[in-house]
Amino acid sequence: MEFSPFIQGIIIGLTLAVPVGPISLLCIRRAVDGGRLHGIVSGIGVATADSCYAAIAVLGLTAISGVILAHQVFFRALAGIVLIIVGVKVALSVPTEPGRDGGQVSYVTDYLSLLALALANPLTIIFFLVVLPGFGIVLGGTPLLTSAEFVLGIFSGSVAWWILLCGGVGSVRSSLSITNLRFINRVSGLLIILAGLAALLLLLLNR
Repeated sequence: MEFSPFIQGIIIGLTLAVPVGPISLLCIRRAVDGGRLHGIVSGIGVATADSCYAAIAVLGLTAISGVILAHQVFFRALAGIVLIIVGVKVALSVPTEPGRDGGQVSYVTDYLSLLALALANPLTIIFFLVVLPGFGIVLGGTPLLTSAEFVLGIFSGSVAWWILLCGGVGSVRSSLSITNLRFINRVSGLLIILAGLAALLLLLLNR
């Protein structure tokens, strides 16, 4: 049985989104601190970045992918530094009262900040270049309509996961105390900092 490009895209979108990493922690923290919609909108920013890289790989835009891969050390270093800065900010942030919507940050900021952070990770396009041929996707040779269906599936699968995850996390937010929220901020901030340091350390070891 062969799945349609859309279903295949959903599978890959979920494969990218489900593993818990620093970006996932940031989305979860926003859902806990600001409410489910802040987490979901942040996750949609990540899904958009994944879809952009998928489109670049599927459409065979070698000029763009070549530039990204040629400067991947810079992008990975930038992502590591940004993660450290974001982690420090998260760890030191003061949580809002449970049950209140964390309206200090706009949804546009939520979306754009995670979009930029996810785009700064060139490993995503490497993932697509390696994985997509296994799904029968001919890089640069797949019809436009099929490519669009596939990329839409990736976006849909990723967004579905963020709605499920951040929606669930946000639903228990009102039952958490300020002490609980502060602890969550400290732990998630520390983990994000460690992820940024690990990214920089890996770059140094691979030089």
